[in-house]
Amino acid sequence: MFDNLDFDVIRRSLPYLFLDGMSFTLMLTGLSALGGLVFGTLIALMRLSGYKLLGSIAGLYVDFMRSLPLVLVIFWFYFLVPYIGQWLTGASRPIRVGAFTSSLVTFIMFEAAYFSEIMRAGIQSISKGQPAAASALGLTYSQSMRYVVLPQAFRNMLPVLLTQTIVLFQDTSLVYVLSIPDFLGAASKVAQRDGRLVEMYLFAAAVYFVISCVASYGVRRLQARIAIVR
Repeated sequence: MFDNLDFDVIRRSLPYLFLDGMSFTLMLTGLSALGGLVFGTLIALMRLSGYKLLGSIAGLYVDFMRSLPLVLVIFWFYFLVPYIGQWLTGASRPIRVGAFTSSLVTFIMFEAAYFSEIMRAGIQSISKGQPAAASALGLTYSQSMRYVVLPQAFRNMLPVLLTQTIVLFQDTSLVYVLSIPDFLGAASKVAQRDGRLVEMYLFAAAVYFVISCVASYGVRRLQARIAIVR
């Protein structure tokens, strides 16, 4: 079985796999993590605010997103959003969104639901005496959150946020269903072009495994360092 394998196809395809495929995967992961963190922080603050309506809306959004398969959300945005845009704007044709924009918005909105729960737990881990002390010093709620609570909460939950980013890195392979040339998509194209499916998919799995393991090890080291400083 293994006598017929040709791993030289991997060497020949390395520039395409990494310069095009992996660079796109890392860019999508970074932008999605950044957008999801910002949006997730807003959702977390909504849930922690004293306004029941805002808290209910944020809670409903989180429960809704976390109850759906990610691949289904990707299809929703890619196929339905152009028609929703047409309906909202009154255009004669569906609004063109594009595969990259669709996947980026999907990951930001989907990951925001998970990041928001991490942010909420991190904010709640801060002693209630600190916001009270900030209020006694004359700081407003937004200033207290910005200068006192969020910096400490972010430091506490940084390892968990990075772990979720690793999961996001793995999930970006789902854009393959939209024929986007991410790392897995690039490996699939080479596999189908050269008829070397086993070699390319084994290599893709190994690359995802190595990157995820190295990143997880780095997160564990960071978590241990934070625990020592504490």
